[in-house]
Amino acid sequence: MHIKYNVRGFLRWHVSIGVLENEPLSVLCMLKKYSGEVMFKSLANAVRFLSIDQVAAANSGHLGMPLGMADCLTALFRNILKFDPENPTWPNRDRFVLSGGHGSAALYSLLHLTGYKDFTIRELKNFRKLGSKTSGHPEYCPESGIEITTGPLGQGIANAVGMAIEERLLNSRLGNDCIDYYTYVVAGEGDLMEGISHEACSLAGNLSLGHLIVLFDKNNITIDGDTSITYSDDVKKRFESYNWDIQETDGYDEDQITKAIQKAKSSPEPSIIICNTKIGYGTPRENLPKAHGGALSPSEREFACKYFDWNHGAFEIPESIAHAWKIIGEKSHEICENWYKNQEKKYLSLDSNINDEMNKVFRALKKEYFISRPFEATRVLSKEILDKLVKVNPLLISGSCDLGSSTGCKSGDMNPISANDFSGNYIHYGIREHAMGAIMNGISAGKKIKCCGGTFLSFSDYMKPAIRMSALMDIPTIFVFSHDSIGVGEDGPTHQPVEQLAMLRSIPNLQVFRPADASETAECWDLALNSNHPSAIILTRQGVLTARFSDRQNLCENGAYLLNDDSTNDVKFTIIASGSEVGIALELKRMLNDKNICANVVSIPCWELFDQQSDEYKNHVLGNGIRIGIEASNGFGWEKYLGSDGVFFGVNSFGVSCPGKEAFKYFGLTADNIFDKITNLF
Repeated sequence: MHIKYNVRGFLRWHVSIGVLENEPLSVLCMLKKYSGEVMFKSLANAVRFLSIDQVAAANSGHLGMPLGMADCLTALFRNILKFDPENPTWPNRDRFVLSGGHGSAALYSLLHLTGYKDFTIRELKNFRKLGSKTSGHPEYCPESGIEITTGPLGQGIANAVGMAIEERLLNSRLGNDCIDYYTYVVAGEGDLMEGISHEACSLAGNLSLGHLIVLFDKNNITIDGDTSITYSDDVKKRFESYNWDIQETDGYDEDQITKAIQKAKSSPEPSIIICNTKIGYGTPRENLPKAHGGALSPSEREFACKYFDWNHGAFEIPESIAHAWKIIGEKSHEICENWYKNQEKKYLSLDSNINDEMNKVFRALKKEYFISRPFEATRVLSKEILDKLVKVNPLLISGSCDLGSSTGCKSGDMNPISANDFSGNYIHYGIREHAMGAIMNGISAGKKIKCCGGTFLSFSDYMKPAIRMSALMDIPTIFVFSHDSIGVGEDGPTHQPVEQLAMLRSIPNLQVFRPADASETAECWDLALNSNHPSAIILTRQGVLTARFSDRQNLCENGAYLLNDDSTNDVKFTIIASGSEVGIALELKRMLNDKNICANVVSIPCWELFDQQSDEYKNHVLGNGIRIGIEASNGFGWEKYLGSDGVFFGVNSFGVSCPGKEAFKYFGLTADNIFDKITNLF
C-alpha cells in the first residue's frame, strides 16, 4: 500500500492515539525523521517527474531506470557525491558515470536541479531534439557535467575502472591532499551481461581499486522479459571471485543506501552495492518489460502523480524543492574553492615542461635515425621511442594485453602498476582487449594522463566498440597495433589483418598512423601525443628500409608527402604506399628509372591528415601521372586517391600461413610483379 507523505495527516494520527500528549519528545524525533523522509521523497520525485516530462516532450526515451533508481541517485547526490556545478571540471571532484546511458533523462534532471548552467529547463524540454545538449544517451562533456559517453552497455562500467585507475595514478604522484576522489557508477543487468564488464571488473579487483563504487540497479527485467530467461548469475558470488566488496540494500531507503555507500568508501577493494529496485516504479508499468522505454500516456502520468502525491504540471518544480536541490549543488563549493587555492598550483606543475622535454627526445631521435638509417621493425623502433619518452613524461602511461614485448609497448625501464603501488607507468591489462580500450578511454577522459596501449592489429576487432567511443568523444587515447599485415607470416590468416586498416580509417575523428620507417615512427608518435584526437599507430613485425633523407620538419603532419619530386620531368607514375610497402614503392621507382620511366613516390602515413590539406597541396603530391597504390590491405577506400585510371595492389582475401616474404610474393606485392603489371599499361 502506498502511504502519502502528509505532515498534517501524520500529526492528526498521532494526536488520535495520544502520542503528542504522552510522548512529546518521541513525537518530535519521529516528526523530524518523518519530515526528512518527506523531503527526501520530494527530492527524488523531482528527478522522476522531470524525467517523465522529458520523455513525454520527445515522445521518445527510456523511463524505467529513472523511475526505479531516483531514490538511489538522490541519496548519492544529496549525501555523498563531491561536486561543484560552478566548477564542473574541478580535478578532485568525484566522478559519476551512468553506465546505463539510456537513462539519460535522470542524469539531465540531476544536472539541472543541482545547478549546472548548461542544463536549463529549456534544454530538458528539447530532450532528444536536434542541437540540444540532452541527447538520447549522455555524450562526453565534462564542462557541462557529463563525465563520459555511455551509450553501448558495459562501456560505462569499464570507463569507470579507467577513471579509478587515473585517480590512483595521480594520487601516487600528487598525494591525498591534491587528488583523492571516488568514481561512482550506476549499472544495470544489461551492463553486467556484456562481456566487457567481466573483463574490466576482474582487473579492478586485481588492482584493489577501492575508490570505485558501483550501484547495481537490480530490477530483474530486460526488454525481452524477466532476466531469468537469459540470466541466472549469482552476482554476489561473481563479484566475490573478483575480490570486490559486496553489499545489498533496499533501493528506496535513503538511510540504507547512504550507509552502504559510506561503508563502501572505507573498503580497500572496489565495491558493488546491489540496489533492489522496480523498473517503472510508481506507474502502471511497474515491473513490466514495457517500462524500459517509451513515454507515459496522460493517464499513466496521472497515476504516477497520485502514487507519489505530486500535484504539479509538466516541468514544474515547487520552489522549496528547487531550493533544496540548489543547496545540494552548493554543498561542496567551499571545498572546491579551497582546493583551487591550495592545490591547483601543485596539480598544474606535474606536467610543466613536459612538451619541451619530449621535443628534445624527438629531435635527438630523428637526428640519430638520419645518421644510422636503421633496418628495424617499426614496432621495435616504437619501443625505443616510447622508452625514451616515459623517462621525461611522468604522465605517459603505457600498457598491453599480455603482449608488451611483442607490441613494443613495454621496455625494461617501465615499472608496472599494482594494487600496492601506482607510481609506475605500465599497466598489465591481461588478455582483455575490449576492456583495455574502454579503460584507456576512462583514463584519457580526464586529459591529464596520456594513455597508450597495444595489441596485434587483427585483434583490434575485439576492441572496436571502445575505439569508436574514443572517436565519438574525441579524447586523445592512443591505440598501438603491431603485426600489421601478411608480414606476420607463419601465424597465418587469423593473425594477418587485411580488413582492419579500412575499419579503423572508417571511424570519424580517429587518426590512423602507419609509419614507413624510423623517422616516420618518431613523427607519428609526436603527432599522436600532441593531438586532442584519438590515434591508432600501426606497426610492422618485419624490418623496414629507411625511406627518409631529411631529419628536419615533421613531414607526417601533412598526412602524405613526396619522398622525391621529379615534377620537372614527365612523370608517368605516382606510386603511393604506406608502412613497409613504401620500401616496395622505392624499389619499383628504381626499376622504372632504369627503364627511363619517371615516377614519384608518395608516403601516406595518415589519410586523415592528408584529407585536411588544401586541394593545391593534394594535387601537387598526387600528380598527374597514373597513380599506383600499394598496401598489404584489402584496398577499401583507396579509390579516392587513385582516381578512375589508378591501379591498386593489395590483399583482397584472407592471408596465408607461410614466412612473411613468401606471403608478399604469393599476393604479388613485390616490385618485380608490380613492374611487370604497370609497364603493360603503356
